[in-house]
Amino acid sequence: MSISIPQLPKGTRDFYPEAQRIQNYIFDTWRKTAESFAYEEYEGPMFEHLELYTGKSGEEIVSQLYNFKDKGDREIALRPEMTPTLARLVIQKARELKKPFKWFSMPRLFRYEKAQKGRLREFFQLNMDIIGTESIYAEADLMAAIATMLRKFGLKDGEFAIGVSSRKLLATYLEEIGAPNPALVYPVLDRRLKIGPEAFAKALADAGLTEEQVKKLDDFMSCKSIEEVRNAVKSENAAAALKEIEDLFETLAAAGYGDCVNLDLSIVRGLAYYTGIVFEVFDKGKSMRAIAGGGRYDSLTEKLGGERIPGVGFGMGDVVLADLLAEHNLLPNPKQSVDFYIASFTNDMKKVFETAQVFRANGNAVSHPLAAMKMGKQLDQANYQGAKIVVYVDGSKAGEGEFEYKDMRTGEMFVGNVSAIVERL
Repeated sequence: MSISIPQLPKGTRDFYPEAQRIQNYIFDTWRKTAESFAYEEYEGPMFEHLELYTGKSGEEIVSQLYNFKDKGDREIALRPEMTPTLARLVIQKARELKKPFKWFSMPRLFRYEKAQKGRLREFFQLNMDIIGTESIYAEADLMAAIATMLRKFGLKDGEFAIGVSSRKLLATYLEEIGAPNPALVYPVLDRRLKIGPEAFAKALADAGLTEEQVKKLDDFMSCKSIEEVRNAVKSENAAAALKEIEDLFETLAAAGYGDCVNLDLSIVRGLAYYTGIVFEVFDKGKSMRAIAGGGRYDSLTEKLGGERIPGVGFGMGDVVLADLLAEHNLLPNPKQSVDFYIASFTNDMKKVFETAQVFRANGNAVSHPLAAMKMGKQLDQANYQGAKIVVYVDGSKAGEGEFEYKDMRTGEMFVGNVSAIVERL
């Protein structure tokens, strides 16, 4: 009887050690940058009550979720995003949390959708959020963190761009041109550059817009500068929303991030809970999906049953980011690297273990054989594990308290005590 080989579930990944080293590099850079901007890390459960997502996005979201009934007959869903969990955490301790506060998380997320390049069914995402302020400087802080992070990954300012738009500005313009139902228009606008002009015009007509309104809206979303937008809008509300974008750009320019941001009114973001500035981060040629995206959601906690608490945040997925870094040859060498390999000519394993512990006490990564083997095989293992120095526990040239050792980077042999060997490293 043949036994079938276990298969990897569609849209998921295995992380063998080399892939995990790349993943850890991404996680470490995310975490260090977030902490350098004084964000605190939080987490939540990997699954939530289904109503947390349907209450925010409606029943139609269920088709995109991994959902099930648990043994208590409760409707449960694996988390597809982190913002609803964050909103729940904020609602539960709304009175206790000192506001504003800055939090980040790096959750594993799940979405039941077609697996394709840049999009999987299971993935990791950095989330950074600021809760408790309506100030535009919160958006500036988040975008400065994004730009800093991408620079730390090795990308230059001209190789990525943070495109900025405003749902508030768009809402006031839709009001100006007399759009009958803006809620139907936003999802269409979010697909504008993906569906082509004819399909775009038809979808807007289906949402109730006239041919003239469609043209005005298309022209508005094609504006490339603050000045162009200023000439296109008339209301005070639109001018106020535009002033927010101006203040944001001036603040980022003053902090040295002016070349990282630009106006891009084609960015709408499909989620209904956004209320103000929205933004997406792309590689220079927009050859990939967005590296990151987010915006302001001042009404989300209220929508989920709590008091109104303003918030703004973004998510950055690991899949597109890793693809982009690979394209620019910016991923680190995934091979293992250890500081020391402890070897023995006589296979004195007790001495090997004793010596390894001495070097580990100095905070070094140390490997050694786990069974008796010839020296040639020990050196092969040391090479495979990327050992920088091989220490021989029973070399004939070493005196009391000393070891013979080989610097694998140069091929040179030396004799010295533990301090000298560590210094050589």
